[in-house]
Amino acid sequence: MKKSLLALAILSITSAHADEGMWMPQQLPQIAKQLKAAGLKLDPNSLTRLTEFPAGAIVSLGGCSASFVSPQGLVVTNHHCVYNSVAQNSTPERDLLANGFVARTLAEEVPAAPGTRVFVTKEVLNVTDKVVTPEVAKLSGKARSDAIEKNQKALVAACEQDPGHRCTVPSFYGGLEFYQIKQLEIRDVRLVHAPPEGVGKFGGDTDNWMWPRHTGDYGFYRAYVSKDGKAADYSKDNVPYQPKHVLKLAKEGVKEGDFVMVMGYPGRTNRHRLPSEVQFTFDWFYPAFVKASADNLAIIDRETRDNKDLALKYAGQVASINNYYKNRQGMIDSYAGSDLLQRKTAEHEQLKTWINADTKRKAEFGDDIAKVEHLIAERDAGVKRDFHYSYAQPRLLTTARTLYRLANETQKPDAERKLGYQVRDLPRIKAGVASLVRTFDPKVDKAISMHHLKNYLAQPAAEQKSAFNAALGIRSGMSDAELSAALDKLYAGTKLNDAAERNAWLEKKPADFQASNDAFIKAAVALYDTDLKEEAQEEELGGKLQQAYASYMKAKIAYMKSQGRAVYPDANSTLRVTYGNVAGRDHGSDGSAWTAFTTVKGVLAKHTGTGEFNAPKAQLAAIKSRDFGKFVDPKLKTVPVNFLATLDITGGNSGSAALNAKGELVGLAFDGTLDSIISDWDFNKANTRDIQVDLRYMLWNMKHVDNADNLLREMGAE
Repeated sequence: MKKSLLALAILSITSAHADEGMWMPQQLPQIAKQLKAAGLKLDPNSLTRLTEFPAGAIVSLGGCSASFVSPQGLVVTNHHCVYNSVAQNSTPERDLLANGFVARTLAEEVPAAPGTRVFVTKEVLNVTDKVVTPEVAKLSGKARSDAIEKNQKALVAACEQDPGHRCTVPSFYGGLEFYQIKQLEIRDVRLVHAPPEGVGKFGGDTDNWMWPRHTGDYGFYRAYVSKDGKAADYSKDNVPYQPKHVLKLAKEGVKEGDFVMVMGYPGRTNRHRLPSEVQFTFDWFYPAFVKASADNLAIIDRETRDNKDLALKYAGQVASINNYYKNRQGMIDSYAGSDLLQRKTAEHEQLKTWINADTKRKAEFGDDIAKVEHLIAERDAGVKRDFHYSYAQPRLLTTARTLYRLANETQKPDAERKLGYQVRDLPRIKAGVASLVRTFDPKVDKAISMHHLKNYLAQPAAEQKSAFNAALGIRSGMSDAELSAALDKLYAGTKLNDAAERNAWLEKKPADFQASNDAFIKAAVALYDTDLKEEAQEEELGGKLQQAYASYMKAKIAYMKSQGRAVYPDANSTLRVTYGNVAGRDHGSDGSAWTAFTTVKGVLAKHTGTGEFNAPKAQLAAIKSRDFGKFVDPKLKTVPVNFLATLDITGGNSGSAALNAKGELVGLAFDGTLDSIISDWDFNKANTRDIQVDLRYMLWNMKHVDNADNLLREMGAE
């Protein structure tokens, strides 16, 4: 069988950092010596078997990572990964966010937020030759995009002939390779346990991305299936899913220097990006993102401050915005004091010199290197032009556009529908529509749209979208009062505020939309042709970029291989393994150092009784009385809370199982440190540390604070 470029890329790993890399499981045998040297006691080959231990216990939540910890489908992940489910089950009278939630029986478990899924990976296949066929390789632009999408849809359709499974065909190395991922899609997910916000979000946004940290960032779901073991929608008759493998809880906690690895689903990294992409991102896009995020947070705070129910509706959105806001600002700050752009530029010039030094390499790669730089500049100009427009969309207009696109796509055979609107996508679309019930308010939404529309309308007319302006009844030069009146007219002229009305549109035909007088439905219909035209333009550019970027990555892999350097693909939400050791680090120019662990002593020190530092009374009492039970660390003489490790993670890794050398659960990854989050773009071995909540702290809280004895027994922790 022909080896993939991914395998060929790893001929030598002598110059790779010991802890760097989000490795695909199938790559691990090729770095076996490094894993063993770091302390792994398992056979590295066993980590490649996705349906065996421990990989068989690792799951995705479609944005966070998680793992099975009982034979009855109990799933552990981060508190911030179950946060929306807690918020959507909360009311002012029963505030589960503030007080926490423990289901002491299966009957007490409550449905998770609409659309919540547990994805269990079953199979990964290299399908590059089936996606980029010889015929596709000859195409360019939209024709190439369309052909690739057609092949991806055909593979997915064949894969999903197995009912209850979700299949995807993501690209690796900038479109150089494609893999087919088959996952069991568990649709009935229920909230089981979340500690009070004063534990799960202790420190809040003040401590987010900071060290020392004292956050109990953990929570539990349970996966349910039909009585015959098949994936099914929520039903009281469903039963807990029985996974083939579950993680064992470590009997002994980790200590400084111990081997630790994380298995999870990291979202996106950008380490193979070109210098121009680095410059645009840090000089323009991230600053604009931070400004827009700060504006949205201020608007939501202003509009919900005196309304507890509204505040609960927007709690999940606020938490998400805050997280990315601080993340991007931290990256900007780290970038400002770094030589990242200079190094990227030098590396890129060295690559071009290497290509131009050989006639064959120049003929194969030379034109595409120049082309990719030009295409990236074109793409970035579009992002800059449409930035305010992207933020200015009223959510009901976005919903109406989705509903009308769905109505049109459902008139076609399923195989010919646009990705995202096939039969397989209907549950996700319906869940998105349903989620508005507990995540949307017209007053708040109008205030956010009003702010960003003002910025959009301040742009030169040539940078605005005339069809959008006409559909919303807005124009340049409008006063605030006129713009507000235009928005009021839209919101007053719609029934999409009503959940039943939104659900009804899921079943309607294009003619029903075209005959409607609903303000947002009419706007969606008016924008449809323009939206399709702009989508086609984006696909034309995307097809050209895919072709050129794949060639660029092929050249880069060959160049790095010539230097004996390992090449792992950027993260793309697929299963990855990263390894390292529990370790503190030096910090700051004054010679200060971070210890590897924090303890419950720090909870007492930080507790103020209000706001973000408001630990539960029961927890404070247990700490003061030193009621630590068997969860005390023999060296620290108290209960550890969080620990640092040299693990290479990013967003999406939240909730990932931190495993010891024997593959036993010792904690959950949940964060990084502010000065090292630029590792999404530039790995720095000296600085990079991720933060885990220690298993001992989780179990101690469950035992001594929340009295979740039923769950402790279920996990074998009693």
